[in-house]
Amino acid sequence: MTEKFEFIDAEYAAYLESGNMHVPSVVKMCRWMKVSRSGFYEWRNAPESATEKRRGIIAVIVRKSFDDSDGTYGYRRVHADLAAWGVPAGPELVRSVMRELGLEPCQPRPWRFSLTEGDGQEHAIPDLVKRDFTASAPGRVMVGDITYIPTWQGWLYLAILWNAPSSQSTESVLRGNPRR
Repeated sequence: MTEKFEFIDAEYAAYLESGNMHVPSVVKMCRWMKVSRSGFYEWRNAPESATEKRRGIIAVIVRKSFDDSDGTYGYRRVHADLAAWGVPAGPELVRSVMRELGLEPCQPRPWRFSLTEGDGQEHAIPDLVKRDFTASAPGRVMVGDITYIPTWQGWLYLAILWNAPSSQSTESVLRGNPRR
């Protein structure tokens, strides 16, 4: 019944705010929803229950905890905050209140170290050697890589440069006859 009364109350308020000249009366809406008009007015004029008062107080505290965390706390951490502050509330109550308030936590992405500044667009890296690392002479095909290692004293950069062997030496290594 309460859901029907809440619906009628919200719709009537929305119609009044819209400025529409043809606002359906509460009597008509009660008839459409098959509830009594006297029951609707009794519900609307009833004092707030103790449960609703408690949920309202908890909602304010939940909102404070959520806002203090910059919107990153979920219901478990918010519940832990409430417990630390001495507010008696179960985790499911906190979860329900957060859902009613529309509070959805957002976890920030972890910070990643980058050596280059990207422009946010994908770029194709050309494969200049076409995955063929054999060379006709020394110094023709060179491959390199760089990596960084975090240490207690700062970043350690490791660069590797490899001079690809000529095609003749590669063939002899594959046959088991390395040149000396």
